[in-house]
Amino acid sequence: MEKQFAVFVVRWLLNSFGLWIAVRLLGTGDIIHNSEVGIYLSAGLVFSILNSILRPVLVILSLPAILLTLGLFMLIVNGFMVWLALQLVPGLHLTFLSSIFAGMLLSLINYIVSSAQELRRLNNKKGS
Repeated sequence: MEKQFAVFVVRWLLNSFGLWIAVRLLGTGDIIHNSEVGIYLSAGLVFSILNSILRPVLVILSLPAILLTLGLFMLIVNGFMVWLALQLVPGLHLTFLSSIFAGMLLSLINYIVSSAQELRRLNNKKGS
């Protein structure tokens, strides 16, 4: 249970960082500057919670479209998740197209972190 919580916290922080990068690169620039870190942390938390709860349901419901497009519809699902999370957090704005690119960026960050964790796990098994 503690390990799952630690993984969730790491993903939350990485999602917050990824959203910060995405909004800086793709955003409209309409940001409340007083509590900027808090906004990104709350957006990362909302995105992480939505990814944990809503994303599996959306993937199952859109499975025919995902199969028909050979997986490319996952870009739309990821973009929708980013767009929805940013709609629930006041102060951050991205268009839907920018949300699709932000979803690709967040997927890349999560992939790199997951790969690094897997390599670390394999190196620990070899050293034992």
